[in-house]
Amino acid sequence: MATAKQAPAQESLVPLNGDAVPSISVATPVDLLRIAVSQGADIDKLEKLMALQERWEKNEARKAFVQAMNKFKANPPTITKNHDVSFGETHYRHATLDHVCDEVTKGLSAVGITHAWKVTQDKESFITVICVLTHELGHSEETQLIGAPDKSGSKNSIQAIGSTVTYLQRYTLLAACGLASKNDDDAQSGQSVVDPAKLEEYCRQLTEVDTLADLKAVFKRAYEEAQALNDRSAMASYIQAKDKRKREIEHANR
Repeated sequence: MATAKQAPAQESLVPLNGDAVPSISVATPVDLLRIAVSQGADIDKLEKLMALQERWEKNEARKAFVQAMNKFKANPPTITKNHDVSFGETHYRHATLDHVCDEVTKGLSAVGITHAWKVTQDKESFITVICVLTHELGHSEETQLIGAPDKSGSKNSIQAIGSTVTYLQRYTLLAACGLASKNDDDAQSGQSVVDPAKLEEYCRQLTEVDTLADLKAVFKRAYEEAQALNDRSAMASYIQAKDKRKREIEHANR
């Protein structure tokens, strides 16, 4: 059976100082595959060429994604805080999810990128939101954040979940695009924060517990105190410490 030969370089004439000189273009994997089929290459060679073509396409898609994001960031949208929030002694402004999507989507679409979210909730009620940016050539990249239901104010259980999902969707999209809303820190006038000494102590306990049951108990106590104060920084610190220790304990028990 005939075997595939090396694909010849393709030549075309390009004028240079009035003279025509050959310009060399390198054959792509699909060119090699086409030649191999025409020459009756065996299945093994065709499969290898198809795998090569697949890797080449993925690499080209990745490069296109990077180029598109560079173009997007060269003229990024301005995200302003468009909504006032006030309950009790809590007062702050933030950019709503629909406002963020309106501004970001226009910029992403212009460079051939779309966005979507994947949302899951584990047995401990923690919500994971993953923002997926996908280029039109197929390359995708993900940004993930985790949080507990937001029980602040007078929310019922469903509203608490919805509030956290919306919050995480907003910030995963901004993070994935390398953006922040203008002067946006979700700061709240009169906001209380976890005492630094207590924060340090709870983090220490989370890193030193020996069982998953103890880890869950310490985390629940620490997180609920931070949540009552709406101290998102402390909540994030507790989640990070808890997840790290959980992986360590599970690895040790294998």
